[in-house]
Amino acid sequence: MQKKERDVFTAILLGGAIAGAIDIGAACVISGRSPGFILQAVAGGLLAKASFEGGLATMLLGAVLQEVMGLLIAAIYVLLAKSIPVLLRRWIISGLAGGVVIFFVMNYVVVPLSAWKSMPHFTPVKFAANMAAMLLFGLIVAFFSRRLGVRAELTADGAATAA
Repeated sequence: MQKKERDVFTAILLGGAIAGAIDIGAACVISGRSPGFILQAVAGGLLAKASFEGGLATMLLGAVLQEVMGLLIAAIYVLLAKSIPVLLRRWIISGLAGGVVIFFVMNYVVVPLSAWKSMPHFTPVKFAANMAAMLLFGLIVAFFSRRLGVRAELTADGAATAA
């Protein structure tokens, strides 16, 4: 594996895995529920209410699903960043914007299409807390993309381009 490919892989792996894990912690803080409950709720995307009857098995399924989603989100961001260099140069604002996109896609596309088949109903406080969690998710992914995955190189005239 060449260095550039390894850097992209590392950005996806670290950004997705760390953001996914922190997202579980944020969900615990926001909801006041245990990590096991949150992981079972994630597994509920495939199993609906039956996920709460599966014990450790559905917690593990939820953990795998959460990390896979984190890796997919990170992969999408990294691939976009390779094509749109401003995502690298302005990684903070890009990560925040990505977090907003993640929030709306997860809550208003993914969850309604899942086994839960429901639309979220947020109080203003819960909306802000959940949005903040997704802003953090986006920042983490953008940070690892910027630092490890896709580095800007200087051309002969000094302009930054995606590597």
